[in-house]
Amino acid sequence: MLIAHLPAGYILGSAARQRSKASGIMTAALVGSVLPDFDMVYFFLTGGKVHHHDYVTHWPLFWLALAAVILPAVGRLVPRWIPVAAVFFMGVMLHMVMDTVAAPLFWLAPFDWTKFELTTVPATYGNWVVSFMLHWTFGLELLICATALIVAVRSNRRGRSTQRA
Repeated sequence: MLIAHLPAGYILGSAARQRSKASGIMTAALVGSVLPDFDMVYFFLTGGKVHHHDYVTHWPLFWLALAAVILPAVGRLVPRWIPVAAVFFMGVMLHMVMDTVAAPLFWLAPFDWTKFELTTVPATYGNWVVSFMLHWTFGLELLICATALIVAVRSNRRGRSTQRA
């Protein structure tokens, strides 16, 4: 995924806001949907010798284990934050699922080092970005972006009609 993580997070946040009015739901969805890619900073600082999907920040079991520890703690210490914390981890896992469409991820690391991906994007062009953008999976990204735009426009219209009433 190149461009659809944040729009997917917006769709998740919009759906979550319909179920919970907790403050911070949208922020949690947006941050969770892109947080795993913050490892790109380290990737570039180290010269890109190891693909960023190999870092612990792209191990789904790492995030699930973190959620298994943090969610009960939040529920016990600050119960009103449970929806926000849960949506954050949903955003992270959405990121993992989306990356798995066209890039290998270690879904079972550190217990199994098998990489999983639904389809491989062949390096058919000299630039890897062009190869991704001309692959059919980029159409899925465009669809997610279009859906997020539709959700935003509808939400904006509902907000304006509510203000008039």
